[in-house]
Amino acid sequence: MNRTAYNTISRVVTALHVGVYRATGGRVAGRTGLPVLLLTTTGRRTGRRRTKPLGYVMEGDEYLLAASNAGNDFFPSWWLNLKANPAAEVQVGARRMRVSARKASHDERERMWPRFVEEFKGYAGYEAKTAREIPVVILTPQL
Repeated sequence: MNRTAYNTISRVVTALHVGVYRATGGRVAGRTGLPVLLLTTTGRRTGRRRTKPLGYVMEGDEYLLAASNAGNDFFPSWWLNLKANPAAEVQVGARRMRVSARKASHDERERMWPRFVEEFKGYAGYEAKTAREIPVVILTPQL
């Protein structure tokens, strides 16, 4: 699928998912193989707030995300936004909080990546589909 078609379909599906998640406090649309959170970043070019529903894995108090983009060869926009501005917000269920994002180190990724594959087998396929290394992103809640 070309990038333009992918982005159009993604925008429609994302808007529906975010709307249902927010309206129900995550009771509906809060799980798609993995538990789902809403990540709100600041657009690196536009400065506009962007929200994406993403599967996550917990490690202590931190939320782990895989910047898989379903195995496409380009990084997801939310990851590019976080690289430009690591301050973000998440909604987990009805709870909202500010977070700071960072890319997992090589050693952290080696330890964390198998947890994604264990929780949702699709990640193994995503990794096989792309030549890029899929980053693991660590979101740390800010008090």
